[in-house]
Amino acid sequence: MSLGRLNHVGVATPSIETSIAMYRDLLGAGAIGEPFDLPAQGVKVCFIDAPNTQIELIEPYDTSSPIAGFLAKNPAGGQHHLCFEVPDIHAAIADLTAKGARVLGSPRIGAHGAPIVFVHPRDMGGVLIELMETPADH
Repeated sequence: MSLGRLNHVGVATPSIETSIAMYRDLLGAGAIGEPFDLPAQGVKVCFIDAPNTQIELIEPYDTSSPIAGFLAKNPAGGQHHLCFEVPDIHAAIADLTAKGARVLGSPRIGAHGAPIVFVHPRDMGGVLIELMETPADH
């Protein structure tokens, strides 16, 4: 496996609209995408462009969303995960599992329209890592 570029930092939030205002008003973010629903994952998502990466704001639909559990422990929200690109998601999964890391579930299509998987934080120094196959347009 070869670690690629940091694609985005996932930030869980109880309110995307409030978080957008914070990034815009306090940090001067100007390139803010439109929020959109990602029903397969039970969340609403919005990307904020930074010069070298993106911030992915993630708001749960309801209490059944995986993000709802994170927000129950962190009501104000916070950093949820780091997403790195990999050239081949299946090769990355095979390599990680051969090395004893726990990959959470099977590949699925993420917010960028590319296959993703998560690696258990216990195997990554306490950080939830998302691996995303490098999108074709990069």
